[in-house]
Amino acid sequence: MNQERSTQPQSAMKQSFGTVAVIGNPTSGKGAGAKALVQSKQLLEERGSQYGFDVIDLTGDSFDASLQNATTHADDYDYLVVVGGDGMIALGANAVGGTNKPLGIVAMGSGNDFARGMDLPINRLQTAVEGVVGAIVKHCSIDVDLGLVTSLPGSHAVDTSTGEEFDEPRPIHKYFGGMLSCGLDANVNDRANHSHLPNGSVRYFVALVQELLHMKQYGYHVQAELADGSMVEYDLTTSMLTVANSRHIGGGIQVSPYSRFGDGLLDLVWLSRKPTLRECATAVKRSYAGRILSCPFMGWQRVRSVKLSYSGQGAEPPILSADGEYVGTVPVEVQAVSNALRVLVPPAVAEAFRNATEESTIAAIRRDGRDPLTGLFMEVDTAMDQQEMQAQEAAGDLAASDAPDAPKAD
Repeated sequence: MNQERSTQPQSAMKQSFGTVAVIGNPTSGKGAGAKALVQSKQLLEERGSQYGFDVIDLTGDSFDASLQNATTHADDYDYLVVVGGDGMIALGANAVGGTNKPLGIVAMGSGNDFARGMDLPINRLQTAVEGVVGAIVKHCSIDVDLGLVTSLPGSHAVDTSTGEEFDEPRPIHKYFGGMLSCGLDANVNDRANHSHLPNGSVRYFVALVQELLHMKQYGYHVQAELADGSMVEYDLTTSMLTVANSRHIGGGIQVSPYSRFGDGLLDLVWLSRKPTLRECATAVKRSYAGRILSCPFMGWQRVRSVKLSYSGQGAEPPILSADGEYVGTVPVEVQAVSNALRVLVPPAVAEAFRNATEESTIAAIRRDGRDPLTGLFMEVDTAMDQQEMQAQEAAGDLAASDAPDAPKAD
């Protein structure tokens, strides 16, 4: 539920807004992360002097050290501001998720997919900081959903930065704001994280091509609670499986276009078969238009929660990753946690969040020819979708071979 509060102008008398803690990623971007942290902290201190809040820096020498600082010193601050990409937002979510303590975002990473999904400033440091300060002063925030992944018997967490196992087994308990990558997509994230290419989208596409050339088929046993509370259970053998809370991955690719931050649901997205090169080209085009799930080789289902384990068929799933950070191994349970993260946002973003409706999401799902509950393609809507694609082909937008027949619902 939207938790936007009063936006009345402040009085001329300086008020006390408490303490803002800031955390950055000084090791990212060959020094760019450290520079962004210094600049953000300086701007926050200047505005703190003007409006009446203190600033403390809780940045550690690693992801886990910074997270430990944020949790250990939770009583020392009233707001947490993270500076960096999706990994830093994941840190913030795990530091203040479920606490009602507001998170401010200065999105300065290579992907910035969570910030993009919320329509926050991307790689515009001063604009982002001013937006955070304005939200503090105007008491303007929204409460958004998170995904929560936890261990089932037999799974274990790994080091967030390296993916290596700990000396002593640790359980998984991690919030994520974007996506939990469980197959090829996890390997793509791994390659992209180690890439020296400068752009987030380019890193992701190059990594994706490399993985497609050596694509494995992983085996999953899926137990899911659907949007209406009904339970389904099945096996999947697929190269890609993602559990999505937000729409974007890889610097703007809409892999899960129906995802919303306030619907209390997660989206399962997978490859139901290996696409042809032409179909891949079509999928890339449609992904930027929010229509990748109209492609017949994509599987999709909305869930409240899902349990994932190894089915015994195909390759064993790789190490899972969430928002670009390593998580651990299957079996796991993944749940949608409603209103788990309070985010500082400008009033315009809060207004857009409040105006987003389930009806518009259902309309998009039906437009792409799918049943909103089962995720299967529907015959009548498929025919409509094919008519649309034929019109596009006539206009020269799509090649005729890029529009194969979609499978029908049982």
